[in-house]
Amino acid sequence: MPDRCAIYLKQFAHANPIPAACRRGPLLMSGVINGNDPETGELPPDLDTQCQHVFAHVRAILAAAGATPEDLVKMTVWLQDREQRAPLNAQWLILFPDPDSRPARHALQAATPSKFLIQCEFTAWVMGS
Repeated sequence: MPDRCAIYLKQFAHANPIPAACRRGPLLMSGVINGNDPETGELPPDLDTQCQHVFAHVRAILAAAGATPEDLVKMTVWLQDREQRAPLNAQWLILFPDPDSRPARHALQAATPSKFLIQCEFTAWVMGS
């Protein structure tokens, strides 16, 4: 069986001793990804900017794992206000412009109030490497 490989990113580090993602063979799964600024670590107050940062982190995690957005199979997203999907959809269409080649996505209402206006996790299947 292939070894498990933890994926860490300097610009997206958890406070707890956990990686941003883990890859075992072709399976890549992220932990929870939030919208902290990759340069400063600060959390912006607005949903648009948090969404931009979330998708920047997704790209960076994929790259660090030897993957691309084409390898992404499913993304689960939690929103503080599930009715405000426009910023999420804008970033989604930038990353996945081809309607015939998009991963599955599930957007959920966040269970508890939080300063994180958006969070996500993803699963990818990475062939090769």
